Amino acid sequence: MDWESVTTEDLIDALREVDWSAPPRPISEFFSRFTTPRSLSRLESRLKCNLYYYRTNYFIIIAFILGMAFLRKPVAILAAFLTGISIALLNDSFAVAFSEKVTHTVRQLSPYLAAKLRPPAVPAVRGKRTTKRAIYVCGQPRMVFVALFATVGCVLWFTSCSLLIVLWALLIGLLTTLIHASFRVPNLKARLSTFREEFHSAWRNFG
Repeated sequence: MDWESVTTEDLIDALREVDWSAPPRPISEFFSRFTTPRSLSRLESRLKCNLYYYRTNYFIIIAFILGMAFLRKPVAILAAFLTGISIALLNDSFAVAFSEKVTHTVRQLSPYLAAKLRPPAVPAVRGKRTTKRAIYVCGQPRMVFVALFATVGCVLWFTSCSLLIVLWALLIGLLTTLIHASFRVPNLKARLSTFREEFHSAWRNFG
């Protein structure tokens, strides 16, 4: 796949729609073959490819650095957890799975309340085909829960006086991710796997 033709917007959409439940790539593969990119275009192409292919590994690295930074601050750990949930809800597959899990748990406690958590029915329009469907979490638009978890997380950040720590931890995590993605040479497996996933995704949308 020609990653030079992939825009940043395309990459963000792909990361939002792709399934994040896949296990991380092996350590032996993750830490092999590092070279300096020969040009700026090669650097951009390598960044996009590695950020997509090693997304789970990078997420684990950032989460680990944040966890180590907040090891002695339980409130900050809770704030990091809520912030992570709010970010994860931006991914379609995670939002759907999260909604189904919560609805299933509520259904066991109260079937009547679970019926209130169903998303509203969207009438089908003949002759029109929507490319993207709205994502609902527990019957509400996804952004409602994103804003809720993010707000509570921010309040906990300030009350735990750990805002400076989280900024440093995020900076270290992001720099580690960018350095690895810039110097890790994308292998053939990464290119073929990405192409195959997008090919199947395109056919699912077409069908």
